Amino acid sequence: MRLEIDGAAVEADPRPGQCLRTLLREHGALSVKRGCDSGDCGACAVLLDGEPVHSCVVPAVRAEDRAVTTAAGLAPGDALHPVQDALANGFGFQCGFCTPGMSVTASCLGEEDLPDLDRRLKGSLCRCTGYRPIREAVRAAVLGPVRETGPDPGDGVGVSAVPEPAQRVVQGLEPYAFDDVPAGALILRVLGSPHPHARIRAIDAAAARAVPGVVAVYTHEDAPAARYSTARHEHRQDDPDDTRMLDDVVRHVGQRVAAVVAETAAAAERACALIRVDYEPLPAVFDPEEARTPGAPLVHPERTPEDRVADAGRNVVAALHAGYGGDVDAALAASPVTVSGTWRTGRSIHAQLETHGSVGWLDEEGRLVIRSSTQVPFLTRDELCTLFDLPRDRVRVYAPRVGGGFGGKQEMFTEDLVAFAVLRTGRPVAYEFTRAEQFWRSSMRHPMRVSVTLGAEPDGRLTAIKLDVLSDTGAYGNHAIGVLFHGCAESVTLYRAPVARVDAEAVYTNNVPSGAFRGYGLGQVTLGIESALDMLAERIGMDPFDIRRINAVREGDALRRADGEIEADLVWGSYGLDQCLDLAQAALAEPGEDPPAGWLVGEGMAAAMIATLAPRGHRAHATATLLPGGAFELRTGTAEFGNGTTTVQRQIAASVFGVGADRIRLAHADTDAVAFDTGAFASAGTTIAGKALHGACLALRDRIVEEAAARVGAPAAECAYGPDGVRTPAGVVPLAEIAGAGGLTASGEEHGELRSLAFNVHAVRVAVDPETGAVRILRNVHAADAGFVMNPAQCRGQIEGGVAQGIGGALYEEVVVADGRVQNPAFRTYRVPQSADIPDVEVLFATTSDDLGPFGAKSMSESPYNPVAPAIGNAIARALGARPFEQPFTRERVWRLAQGA
Repeated sequence: MRLEIDGAAVEADPRPGQCLRTLLREHGALSVKRGCDSGDCGACAVLLDGEPVHSCVVPAVRAEDRAVTTAAGLAPGDALHPVQDALANGFGFQCGFCTPGMSVTASCLGEEDLPDLDRRLKGSLCRCTGYRPIREAVRAAVLGPVRETGPDPGDGVGVSAVPEPAQRVVQGLEPYAFDDVPAGALILRVLGSPHPHARIRAIDAAAARAVPGVVAVYTHEDAPAARYSTARHEHRQDDPDDTRMLDDVVRHVGQRVAAVVAETAAAAERACALIRVDYEPLPAVFDPEEARTPGAPLVHPERTPEDRVADAGRNVVAALHAGYGGDVDAALAASPVTVSGTWRTGRSIHAQLETHGSVGWLDEEGRLVIRSSTQVPFLTRDELCTLFDLPRDRVRVYAPRVGGGFGGKQEMFTEDLVAFAVLRTGRPVAYEFTRAEQFWRSSMRHPMRVSVTLGAEPDGRLTAIKLDVLSDTGAYGNHAIGVLFHGCAESVTLYRAPVARVDAEAVYTNNVPSGAFRGYGLGQVTLGIESALDMLAERIGMDPFDIRRINAVREGDALRRADGEIEADLVWGSYGLDQCLDLAQAALAEPGEDPPAGWLVGEGMAAAMIATLAPRGHRAHATATLLPGGAFELRTGTAEFGNGTTTVQRQIAASVFGVGADRIRLAHADTDAVAFDTGAFASAGTTIAGKALHGACLALRDRIVEEAAARVGAPAAECAYGPDGVRTPAGVVPLAEIAGAGGLTASGEEHGELRSLAFNVHAVRVAVDPETGAVRILRNVHAADAGFVMNPAQCRGQIEGGVAQGIGGALYEEVVVADGRVQNPAFRTYRVPQSADIPDVEVLFATTSDDLGPFGAKSMSESPYNPVAPAIGNAIARALGARPFEQPFTRERVWRLAQGA
């Protein structure tokens, strides 16, 4: 058939049942992204004869003799459509994976659509931005943007510099992992287990191997025997070794049973369906409380403390039983006022628009190369080297722009299988998760049961804190230890109490695995502590802001762990909680949206504290090079997935060298680029990689001056750096001459041995309909202690995105699991918030400067999420006079609460 793609005539021969999305990508239209393949997210939106459609649900044959316009073809040549221009320059994207489809859909909107804009955008999901900048961009494009004029603020730190790839992102021309797959790459597909717990007696893959196009079928009989963890940390010993690439025991529904590598996806999927597996079903356990009870089925009975599993005989992966100050029960009994409650948090999933995936091949030197959608290329490389006994210089892992992470891509879910298949076949191999596989085969946020008891004096001063936490890590312990300890750390350390006790355990079940998720356990535990503190404020008639003012740690206080020991690596780089409380309280007092008639209104707030780095160090190496011609090349290890680190890193260099962004190039997230980088998690892209780069840039500037001084025979102290050359007693030596033919390079390293603290306060006014359980946010305020704000618009966007994800987790998002089976493995049934669900949030910054961060900056991509759900829960409780104890606070649960059930 014939069709037109972005104005060019194309002849195509669609396969039976093929959708338009895959046809377009096969013909080079890579701006059309894959997000869900079910018409729910809008990442694949195109115009079909001028009408927006989701190309994943349009049969390819329907495009015959029709014109298809993608994001890359919305405007002629290199020009941008007005909505793309507004999205690019108005920070209307972060990871950018949804943006091409979003721009296509929005390009059809006119002034008549603006009053109902949220409904018009409902088919396009964004996980990163919080929607406010998207709405503003669409309005600006429709009504005509009014660009402010004035002096150029430059590209240095402290200004809202637009990300360098903005134009490519909005057009869909910035490559992601699967936008550059080697020709002839084999396709890998996985057969998953139908059982939550079973032993594999035998596998018959003869019929699968006979399918035309099938190259290989791999089972546990082929896989390495070594056990490892999918979780990636600076120290691989931080996680239990309990995972085998392909195992003869399956422990959750969807677990890998066999992998098929074939010439086409159709052949691989056909072969998977023909594999015959003889399973011996084993007893399964799904309730975490039952899992640690004597006699419960054991998920990993053979694991030992040497594998970093605390007590496999009780299914306990990690345990924390510690306290300080004496007998907590006695202290509570002696307290004039006590409150207690138990909160439960459900499973939520990262819902990145780009699914997990990787592509691998052998380069000209025979090295293994993995191109992956990962937050941790260096840690992934190191684990592949361990798993396949390869030296580091024989493996390269790199990440292009990553379509969302939120902690979920701090794991190794595809790279191991791809590497195995490449090493076995010698050919390029690609493995990309479907949206359903994200629910079956990646990881979720840890569900937790959090019990809190607080004791206090009548004036609100805490006398004791007792915390009991049970975490369900699912079938594998990836991140179980870190999430448990981190969740019980800053959430308790935030408040001063003379007596405290923490009892916490993370247990195996035969549920889908849990893992790293934004907040890393703090969101779940903070819900319990901040809700209990609100109960205490109500009990004694105290303002909730004031009860936090008198109990929160203050600058200079000793920061104690649960066992009472001082956190030696945690220091006061700056302090802004007092400002955050004041800012949020004042903003909450301002009017907001009026409530509907008959709805009940309540206000709530919550505070959160987070260390600006992961414990036990976080390393980064960076280089800066003066190139021939006078431009600068930066090399860092950080992955860019909407966290904005590449923009900030360019700004750091621009400030040090005094040049514009047009003279700065950046290579990143490549194990060939620099010596090492722990990874883009724990908000370390600015505070660690940025600091390493800052050091490299300063060192290079000194080298430039020294080189110029040596050329003219003058002391370096008599020479001064300038953006175009070095002023010397003999005149100006141009940078282009100083660089020489090979350039001039300096490096910087940062080890992150000391950590500072950041603070966030969220406050809301909500309206609750007692007849339906609906919750509407009328006023939405977030105050953040981010230190010196390197890029205000970008940092605001990070906070808005974190708040939006927090609202989703508070009110809508829940992965439903029954007998180990995910019941809603699709966006149609898993409620990722749409534009209409997320109101604008007023973002306020404390004025602080951190001693540890570059230019005084702190991390701020992870922490905004943590106080949102407890603030909303506290507001619901005050509106109804009854407190919700199970998150998410869905309409059904809120309605039951309103009815007194």
